[in-house]
Amino acid sequence: MILRVSDGARVLSKSIRLKSTLTTFFDEMGKGVIVKSASTVIFENLALEDWIHDHVDLQDRSILLLWRNSPAVVIGRHQNPWQECNLPLMRRLGIPLARRRSGGGTVFHDIGNVNMTFFTSKKKYDRHRNLTVVTNALKELRPNLDVNSTDRFDILLNGHYKISGTAAKLGRTAAYHHCTLLCSVDRSLLSSVLKSNNSQVIKSNATPSVPSPVKNLLDVDPTLDTENVMEAVASQYKKEFGFATPVITVDPTHESLMPGVHKMTQDLLTWEWVYGKTPKFGVCTSLAVDGVNITLDMDIKHGKVERCDIGIPEGWLPLEIVNEFTSTLNGSRYCPRETAVLVADFIRTNSLAGDIATKIHRLCEGVISVM
Repeated sequence: MILRVSDGARVLSKSIRLKSTLTTFFDEMGKGVIVKSASTVIFENLALEDWIHDHVDLQDRSILLLWRNSPAVVIGRHQNPWQECNLPLMRRLGIPLARRRSGGGTVFHDIGNVNMTFFTSKKKYDRHRNLTVVTNALKELRPNLDVNSTDRFDILLNGHYKISGTAAKLGRTAAYHHCTLLCSVDRSLLSSVLKSNNSQVIKSNATPSVPSPVKNLLDVDPTLDTENVMEAVASQYKKEFGFATPVITVDPTHESLMPGVHKMTQDLLTWEWVYGKTPKFGVCTSLAVDGVNITLDMDIKHGKVERCDIGIPEGWLPLEIVNEFTSTLNGSRYCPRETAVLVADFIRTNSLAGDIATKIHRLCEGVISVM
């Protein structure tokens, strides 16, 4: 099913389901629309956000999108993932990394986190008003709950714990502001994946995240689960903006409903977007390899090795082998898989064996350790 109305058990008629696009449907829904994504895939939901921003006329319309994701780490448009998160741990756990098109800091999502995107025209863009919708919704559920928005457009619980962070995208005429809301997130996993093991070796001008203590709403009230919170936010949104609209569930994988959304999803999945959009940065560190100290100095541009210098103790490896090794890395993606393949080809092509091959393998492991 393409569209479903969450208003009792009522389902949209066949004629409406066969509308040419979601834009056409929005035109018939009036000035206020609330959408809930049927997907829990981060890339599909980010594509849905951008599709609405790019294809729906928001000059005289406001839209609220509610969505949740399976475990994922999401970085801001101008951030450095090697600096922001524990990529080796994420690879081991199979947690994807996504780069959104808005600014802001790095966040961890799982199914216990509610995401809310407020779409308006650029002229009506108002983050304070949007956050008031969220805080008032929470206070409707629990009147004595101490939740307030800050000048940084976060929402704090009990004046100390961050339960919501904010990011935004402002286009030429349209805008969206999205924020998180921690209901029952795995906080142990959150703290583990948002702690880079290589932040000290990276020299970067990328936008850094600002760490804050966090807490779940469920920690203070077991009734504040994701479903209750989403219903409360939807109800408060209608009240704030004066709408009488049902909640529409949308599957963002339907190309016929949203022409071009599949390509938008695929673009968000590419290595060139997720890693290649990282601002230029440097890596400078010392590696302990087989009991010797080796220096590593690299420049990374567009996610690829632009320059690589490796300093080794005299006599540990032939200098010409080290120079060829660094030349092999130049121009390659700054990622473990490609580096491992290149080094294996380098050893095979140069017919390296014995102690030299072993040391090159160890050197490769050291380089990969900072990726």
